[in-house]
Amino acid sequence: MRDDLQNIFLKRVGNKVRGFRKDKNFTMENLAFETDIEYRQIGRIERGEINTTLLSMMRISIALNVELNLFFIL
Repeated sequence: MRDDLQNIFLKRVGNKVRGFRKDKNFTMENLAFETDIEYRQIGRIERGEINTTLLSMMRISIALNVELNLFFIL
């Protein structure tokens, strides 16, 4: 049960990243460049495959000009 909730959370956060990225007309490569995060890592974050760091989420929020807390309002 706990793992299921964690996976759901990661997927929802990833979907938020993808949604905000697309709203800003960024490709994964654009976002990777702006954040200095490997573009394959961006893909894993968006798919909810990894539990990324808060610092990476902060860099993503700055690059997309989105308040950090908006990624976590599910």
